[in-house]
Amino acid sequence: MSKILIRGAKVLGGAPQDVLIDGEAVEAVGTGLSAEGAEIVEAGGKVLLPGLVDLHTHLREPGREDSETVLTGTRAAASGGYTAVFAMANTFPVADTAGVVEQVWRLGREHGYCDVQPIGAVTVGLEGKKLAELGAMHESAAGVTVFSDDGKCVDDAVIMRRALEYVKAFGGVVAQHAQEPRLTEGAQMNEGVVSAELGLGGWPAVAEESVIARDVLLAEHVGSRVHICHLSTAGSVEIVRWAKSRGIQVTAEVTPHHLLLTDELVRTYNPVYKVNPPLRTERDVRALREALADGTIDIVATDHAPHPHEDKDCEWAAAAMGMVGLETALSVVQETMVDTGLLDWAGVADRMSFAPARIGRATGHGRPVSAGEPANLTLVDTAYRGQVDPAGFASRSRNTPYEGRELPGRVTHTWLRGKATLVDGKLT
Repeated sequence: MSKILIRGAKVLGGAPQDVLIDGEAVEAVGTGLSAEGAEIVEAGGKVLLPGLVDLHTHLREPGREDSETVLTGTRAAASGGYTAVFAMANTFPVADTAGVVEQVWRLGREHGYCDVQPIGAVTVGLEGKKLAELGAMHESAAGVTVFSDDGKCVDDAVIMRRALEYVKAFGGVVAQHAQEPRLTEGAQMNEGVVSAELGLGGWPAVAEESVIARDVLLAEHVGSRVHICHLSTAGSVEIVRWAKSRGIQVTAEVTPHHLLLTDELVRTYNPVYKVNPPLRTERDVRALREALADGTIDIVATDHAPHPHEDKDCEWAAAAMGMVGLETALSVVQETMVDTGLLDWAGVADRMSFAPARIGRATGHGRPVSAGEPANLTLVDTAYRGQVDPAGFASRSRNTPYEGRELPGRVTHTWLRGKATLVDGKLT
């Protein structure tokens, strides 16, 4: 592979520097660098970050290729600055065996737009009754370390305890979709003033918070790691903060849409705003931002949930839950966290690369931008502002809540181990 010289990039938002890539690794970082025959990328003050890592992506393949495939999903990831994504297990068939997780892992390797790390199901068929082949999935070629029934809660305390005990043996983590099913039967949106006025079934905050409280206590009892998916309420923040103060091994994620959008948008009855967990209140949004800033919430994860047009172009009650997010995540984080002064770009690198790679044990990702490290990098034009146009998405689905909305920032280049996957905003 030829050498690449990125000139004048603000590494993690700092002073402009040059970064020289040789093959799959960073060779040097400094000022006034040169390399004969190198391809020159004039950064012009753009921000250079380590390649982003998403701990929560739905790629849909196998089984729902009408929504997304590993190819289209990883192309969307590269467009958004990601070099690694963790693919959730709620496919058809469910990723609850070594065979299925290896299939997804190999598809990611074949397509080459980013690394794909499958997440294994906690229970067989996501049914919550019997543990899946956790050990076999870990020992497979895919080397699974994260397990989740995302889309469904592991609501049986005994099953959850057993899962935590099992993954402890090899340093794995159980990622919980915190939703008490009996408290959310028929729920359509956040339970509160807006749901009462609209007459829609309410989804109470306690349905999330009660499961998180139980699971951090189970993790403490077992001495294992638990990760909270798409945390969405101010109360959940307080529980996680308390658990961390006790030294419990808990980590948590927040989605971009829960950092920006509120349940007031449901007044439009536009199903693009229907998501699990639901959009919450302005108070919750403020609490989530503050918790991400102070480290109570460890990471931003997209919960990229693609759906075909017909699953969203219908009445609210019949619509599928979920939003696409890989291609807009960094822009939303810039608007909600950087432009508000809550995080600097080094903080963004931590929440969107270093920390998710550490939680998921993503070898070679979430590494410093320094000599000898893998050249997994993304270059961001932070001065850019533009309207979101889903017609230009690389994802197979278009169910974005940001259509027509002006957002800041644009990923211009992404490199996966020194190979460009995105150049000047266009996929290679």
